[in-house]
Formats: sequence, C-alpha cells, structure tokens
Amino acid sequence: MASTPEPEDGRELYALLHLSPDASDEEIRRAYRQYAQIYHPDKYLDPQMKEVATENFQRISDAYEILSDENKRQIYDIYGMEGLNSGLELGPKLTKPEEIKEQLERLRRRKEEEKLFAHARPNGSIIANFSVPQYLDGYGIMKGMGMSSEVELPVSKQNTVVVGGNLVVNGSEGTGAASTVLRHQLSSVSSIEFMATAGLRSVIGMQTSRQISPHSTATSGLAVSLRDGSINLSNAWTRQLSENAVGNIQLVLGDESSVSVGWQKKDEKSTATGEIKFGTNFFGATAHYVHRFSSKSHARVAGRVGSTALDFEIGGGRRISEFSTVRMMYNIGIQGVSWRFELHRAGQKLIIPVLLSTDLNALFVTSAFAIPSTLYFLLQTYVVKPYYLKREKQKTLEKMEGLSTQLTEARKAAKKAQKLLEPVSNRKKNRQLENNGLVITKGLYGNRKKIKESGESNEIDDDVASQVFDVTIPLNFLVTEAGQLKLHEGIKKSGIMGFYDPCPGDPKLLLVEYTFHGRKYKVMVDDYEALLIPQDIHQF
Repeated sequence: MASTPEPEDGRELYALLHLSPDASDEEIRRAYRQYAQIYHPDKYLDPQMKEVATENFQRISDAYEILSDENKRQIYDIYGMEGLNSGLELGPKLTKPEEIKEQLERLRRRKEEEKLFAHARPNGSIIANFSVPQYLDGYGIMKGMGMSSEVELPVSKQNTVVVGGNLVVNGSEGTGAASTVLRHQLSSVSSIEFMATAGLRSVIGMQTSRQISPHSTATSGLAVSLRDGSINLSNAWTRQLSENAVGNIQLVLGDESSVSVGWQKKDEKSTATGEIKFGTNFFGATAHYVHRFSSKSHARVAGRVGSTALDFEIGGGRRISEFSTVRMMYNIGIQGVSWRFELHRAGQKLIIPVLLSTDLNALFVTSAFAIPSTLYFLLQTYVVKPYYLKREKQKTLEKMEGLSTQLTEARKAAKKAQKLLEPVSNRKKNRQLENNGLVITKGLYGNRKKIKESGESNEIDDDVASQVFDVTIPLNFLVTEAGQLKLHEGIKKSGIMGFYDPCPGDPKLLLVEYTFHGRKYKVMVDDYEALLIPQDIHQF
C-alpha cells in the first residue's frame, strides 16, 4: 500500500486554534471558546474593528467545524484541505483512515475520468502550395491545397476513438478520405487498434502493440484493401539504446514491401534522427538535426536522398506564445528552390510551401537563402529580442509586485488580528509580571538568516524588517495561567493567529526572548520545531 501523503498546509487549522494534532474533543472546544471570546463580531461597535473580527471569527469557526467533526478531521489529517475540498462525503460505516483513503482515491479517479471525457483532443493541418514560376507563366499562384483533421475522443480510461479525414486538391483534381480508429488499452504494457478508411483507398485493419521488456516494444499490423483484396503485413521493433537514444526497425510485406531502420537521439539541447529505407522499387535515406538555443528558439537542418528525392533543408523557428510557434525553412533540391512557412498552435498547423524557382542558378540559390536570413537576423537583433527582454522584465516586475502586494495584505491582516488580541495579551502579561512569571519581551518570526542577524545585533534595519515579523503580542496571549508557553511540533508557525509568512519559500526561524523569575532567556527554533518555555538551558 502506498504511503499516506502529508498535508501541504502545515496543519494550519491546528495552528490557528493553537492545538496539538492529538488534541481531544474537549481541548478543541476549549480552544474555540477562547478565540471566539476575542473575535466575536458582537463585541465591537467600531465598523473597522467589527470587520476584522468578523473575518477572523469566520476563520476559527471554519477550523472548529472541521476539527470537531470526526470524519472531516480524519480526512484533513490524511490529505489536508485538498481532501476536504475534493467533495469527499463519508457515510456512517467509513470511520477508519484506510476506508477514508480508499474512498478518496475512488473519488479522485472518477474526477480524473470526468476531466478526461470532457475534453476532446483535436489535431489538424492546412497546407497551401504556392508556385511563383507557375504564376509567372500566366497561371494561378496556388498550385494545390491539402487539409487534414482528426479528433481524439476518450470513451473510457481504456478506450479511445479517433475520427479523422483529409482532402487534397492539385490543379483540377482532388481526392479525399475519412478514417476511424478504435484504440483499446489491454493492460499497462499492451494495446490494440482497429482501423477503417474510406475514400480513394478503402482499407480495414488492426494493429497490436506490446512492451516486451523495460526497453523494447513490438508492434504488429494487418491491413486489407477493400478494393482489390490485397493484404499488407507490418512488424516494428523499438528499443531504448541508451538514456537519450532510441532505435527502431520496421518490416512491411505487401504491395509496397519495404524494410527501414531508424534512430533518434534527444537531449535538452538537441534532437537528431536518421532513417534508411529500402523497398521493392525504391530506396531512400533521411536525416535531420534540431538544435535548441533556448526554450523559445531553435534551428533545423535536414536532408533527403533516394530514388525519388534529393534535397537539403535549413531553417529555424521561434515560440511566439505559450502555445504557438512559427518556423521558416529554406529548401534546395531537384524540384528547385523553395521557402516554407509554418505556424503551429497547440495541435493545429498551417504550412505554406512557396516554390521560388525550378532553376538551380547559383546567384538565385544564394540570394534566396541570404536575404531572408539577413532580415531574420536584423529583426531578431533590433526588434524581437528587445521586445522579449522588455516583456520578460515586465512579467518579472509584475510577479514581484503581485507577491509584494500579497505579502503586504497578509502583514496587514496579521496586524489587525494582533490588534484584537492585544487587550487580552496585555492583561496576561501584567498578571505574569505581578507573579514574577513568564513574560515574552521579544518575539520575531521570519527569514532564518535575518533572524540570526537580528538576534546577534539586537537591531532591525529596513532589510531585516521586510523579512521578519514581530509576534510578541500573540506569544504573550498564548502564555498559560501556569506561566508556560508551548508550540507543537510539526505545525507551521505562520498559521498561528497573529502570525504570517513574511518570506514564502525561505527557511524560517522563531526567536523568543523572555523573562522568568527575574532572569533573561533567549531561544530560537525552526518553523516546524516544538517549543516549550521556560527552560534553564535558554538562560543567558
């Protein structure tokens, strides 16, 4: 059985009511009554004070509602607020943590399935072929056009239906086809697909795939043509050659028999692939290499050679938004010289090949490559790069301003909470002074390094003040009538009423200076560490 995940909120509800995770029902009720006496809105006439009291009273009421309910408390102890917010409802028979965990997992799986079913995944492309020589000869500039689209529709966690189609137009001729695929996941290591295509080539078939070892996968397929009854058989093997490299072999038997061997290597900065393919009446080899300069830009070099192709391609692309990438490629081969523009957005592609010339004139070939490359370089240097640098700087500033605003608001809320605690805190402090008991003279919570610096120098400059918070008032409030202060282990201290986190993500310390029976003491503890005072070892 998997280990139980720890709540990620630092058991904030326990911190809010100043309780141990093992607190009894009576301790929970007593803690709630204590804070309710402080924060009940009816105690205040001033509108601002009433507003602050109402907000904090709601927080402690919500905490009490959860911790006083046995089932809700069990869910919170296992999964934190995530478990409660998931909508899990328990019946009278579900009282054991194991049963709660099992029920919560079932609910999570159901929600994942609902999310899966709610979203179809569309993919498609549009290709528009342009020809400059054809246009100069007095014909239309559009040479041809193709469109394809498919939608992946999850039916269940094991079954997926893929519906697609394509249309191709060249001059006055056109073809089209529609296809449907049913994919069934037999197990975690095997699957089977059933396929049917209607159009110029009507085909039905099936394909199975199985992982035969941790590093190898085998695929077998059968396709039958409904037009002439011909059969094609295919087998493919893929193997992980190393951490970054994959090799594959494919064998096809039928009207277009062939054997191909391929290889791919991919790492953080580059991707390289190659393939050699031999058929009954053709052969060919392809290779391409992609180098990623950053997460936003890349360059690509590719080449093809064979009985029907001979060309070389070079170009690159850039991501212009979270889901969109533009590419420009330069191609030279037996067909002539051409450019190709591409726009990729999510699963959609717009591809525009432009044939510039069928003649391989050296001056034209050089110019067709140099002119757009120079324009791209100038555009990147003087327009795109400054724009992105400015935008990234603006995003960073906005993020910092947003975080600063959140911290400012959290600091104000903590100070308001302290303001309502202050009268009771002062009364407790004066009572301890009269009895020569425990009095907190200084309490600071925040960045570990800054806390240590302030503890050594006893001074707080502006840089330190922004990353630490004075918690003397709430600590004096938590001192018991017996003259003790106890903070529980495993509970993040920023959740305590009157505290807040002044430096999210940074290690934090709590510094406490106090007097007891006329002597001075000082102690520092980590964010989740227990604290019990007074103790003689804290004396200085």
